[in-house]
Amino acid sequence: MPTILAVGIQYHHKQPDPTASMNSPICAVLIYVPDVAAAIDWYQSAFRGSERRRLSEFDFTCLDFNGISLEIVPSDEKLSSGAAGTVAYWAVEDFDDTLAHLLAVGATLYRGPGRIEDNKQMCMVRDPWGNCIGLRG
Repeated sequence: MPTILAVGIQYHHKQPDPTASMNSPICAVLIYVPDVAAAIDWYQSAFRGSERRRLSEFDFTCLDFNGISLEIVPSDEKLSSGAAGTVAYWAVEDFDDTLAHLLAVGATLYRGPGRIEDNKQMCMVRDPWGNCIGLRG
């Protein structure tokens, strides 16, 4: 079975599924940053296999990551970048490889890693703008 790699996350599909977001209750993750262009570049390198998608009618570029839209948007007075409240956790096949990759591209360890059920691990890293990315695997 082919494997799609992204953030070291391995999703197993018979073939890449462009309708994956229709099979998941999560359709988009918005990430607030002060420098959108730099963050798009960083997230594309961090989420290996993500693809840029340009929505010209809205003058907007996002990343498609296995059917989930990573939408990098400007932080403002209502929503700043940084750690606060909600964190999306990504299921990873190889926890150590994923964590090493994210640290290599500039993330910093924020919490953990720690052991959880079924001998899995979890942790949080922060992107260069302070936003949290959760890993479980």
